[in-house]
Amino acid sequence: MKIKYILLFFPLALLMAKCQEKKSMTEKNTPEYTNKLINESSPYLLQHAHNPVEWHPWGDEAFEKAEKENKLVLISIGYSACHWCHVMEHESFEDSLTAEMMNKNFINIKVDREERPDVDQVYMNAVQLMTGSGGWPLNCFALPDGRPVYGGTYFPKDKWQQTLTSLKGLKENDPIKLEEYAKNLTAGIQQSELIIRNEDPLETKVEFLAQRVNEWSKYWDRKKGGPNRAPKFPLPNNYQFLLEYSSLSGDQESMDFVSTTLDQMARGGIYDQIGGGFARYSTDELWKAPHFEKMLYDNAQLVSLYAEAYTATQNPRYKKIVQETLAFIKRELTNKSGGFYSALDADSEGEEGKFYVWKKEELKEVLTADEFELAKEFYNVNNKGLWEHGNYILLMDENSDDMLSEDITLANKLELVKSKLLAHRERRIRPGLDDKILTSWNMLMIEAYLDAYIALGDEQYLQVAEQQMKFIFTNLITKDKGLFHLHKDGKSSINAYLEDYAFSISALLKMYESTFDESYIYQAETLMNYSLKHFLDEESGMFWFKSNKDKQLIAKKQENSDNVIPASNSVMAHNLFLLSKLTYNQEFEKTGKQMLSNILPHIEYGQSYSNWLRLYLYETYPFYEIAATGKNFRKLTTVLRKTYIPNKLILGAENKSDLPLLENKFLEEETIFVCQNKACQLPVNTVADAIKQIN
Repeated sequence: MKIKYILLFFPLALLMAKCQEKKSMTEKNTPEYTNKLINESSPYLLQHAHNPVEWHPWGDEAFEKAEKENKLVLISIGYSACHWCHVMEHESFEDSLTAEMMNKNFINIKVDREERPDVDQVYMNAVQLMTGSGGWPLNCFALPDGRPVYGGTYFPKDKWQQTLTSLKGLKENDPIKLEEYAKNLTAGIQQSELIIRNEDPLETKVEFLAQRVNEWSKYWDRKKGGPNRAPKFPLPNNYQFLLEYSSLSGDQESMDFVSTTLDQMARGGIYDQIGGGFARYSTDELWKAPHFEKMLYDNAQLVSLYAEAYTATQNPRYKKIVQETLAFIKRELTNKSGGFYSALDADSEGEEGKFYVWKKEELKEVLTADEFELAKEFYNVNNKGLWEHGNYILLMDENSDDMLSEDITLANKLELVKSKLLAHRERRIRPGLDDKILTSWNMLMIEAYLDAYIALGDEQYLQVAEQQMKFIFTNLITKDKGLFHLHKDGKSSINAYLEDYAFSISALLKMYESTFDESYIYQAETLMNYSLKHFLDEESGMFWFKSNKDKQLIAKKQENSDNVIPASNSVMAHNLFLLSKLTYNQEFEKTGKQMLSNILPHIEYGQSYSNWLRLYLYETYPFYEIAATGKNFRKLTTVLRKTYIPNKLILGAENKSDLPLLENKFLEEETIFVCQNKACQLPVNTVADAIKQIN
């Protein structure tokens, strides 16, 4: 009987032990803290969901709580791939003592700048006015009504605690001073970057362009490319303008600078020599040591830039950069269900760049002895490539391209080395993925695929662009035929901003030039009319960043300066210019010219207005509308597209079109019409003859 009881007890005890083990594991894996960000979809906000800080998402609830409790608001802004955001989180936001200070005295709001660029604009502007600089993480303190009083970027832990204490004291002891700060600062934000209507008619002069380029050139690094300082950001719109300017003006100095910059970036550590794609920026003057995050918008614009440069120069290295970067996009930033993801983190396993750098010993383990010697030579596994803690950043020398082009066997061996290293790297713990899908950035990447298709002729690139465009217009359309800004986990949300409409229209127009399907023009026209209705500031003639359908912040903002991404207003001005050529819509033409006229008095530095200068270029030099018609018109347009003519718009149709420029231009044989301002020269039958009419 005793044995029976023992036997009965044993499985029961085992079961209890298993339950206890499971309970312990659950307790171990359960986060100690959870805040209101846990219900958000943003990868960046979710990174902070288990901070001891009582974070709130942006919204009325947080500000109402601040008003009720008479507390200052902390608005902390960043993005998921931001290295210094991670650093500040680890030092301060994960620290229980610091969190206690924040929770007791402030209402704390976390904002994903990529989800809410409108919020970022306002408070970045505030911090720039206060400190003269900006960046992320962005930390701005405000009154309960949202008006800022103090801010900065990254704060070390001790400085952050001092700041918290000082602001708490100021709130308690001198609230009138805070009110005065808020009043003056808000007034500055409201006036900052606002454009006044220029009543003078638009005048264009070649000298104006030459002066801006000449002044800009004083800050060029002619040996390594980019600006003559560190850090170095790849600013594709800068080099796109200079490439086109050099072609139209004959300025060889600008062309040399662009070539140097593109070559040095392609050889440097900022470019992933193994897996393709570009990092966010270089921390040094050599393009060697990047901040390792990879952003969709950077890579999209750089693909477009290298594709255009390839068309202009036929440099095979540029073609390879386009192919490798798009391979990276397909492999790592493409959602199988549709859309492109936003970013890859700079960090993995808590270390910046760990996924991308190499130890010499690891290279020796992965490669044969001969392969290692090859990698050592071509990727600078030496003092030149040495970075930190015995890690090497792989980068190439200036003579590498020539050596590889002259020796096919050598080139094939290096490709094998690359494939081995890539396969090995894929087994590492990967950087975090920001898997939200943003309309604006997706449209930039769609346009990149189209630029690659036009330059390289690979039909697969066109197919991807068409599929992704279909995805956007299936999943991110609002009930009133506008756009959503964000798609995540199968849901679309947040009404689109001007940047979404600007880049969507631009991509649709590029889609027309790639396919000659006129429905894309009508889609672009519809979105432009929507933008004019909901974003246009009638007083200035510029567009607001935020729709009049949405709740406004403490300041209405316009985005006018070109930065790492061209300003949404400059892109809209380009769109109006092209649409007016395609549709003969005089209001589009008038609005676009007014925008350019408005901005001209502000163009002191070419770097900050390069996309505007591109438009000024088209208004200054002759701009050609080139129409190809007839049964085999696509053969003509393929050759035309591969001929570098920056100041052109290509139209095409076989025997029928609703476009006014193509009216009465259908002859029995394939024909090209070279037109300017709606007036066409005599038709010709070959691309060579058409080029003669342009030159």
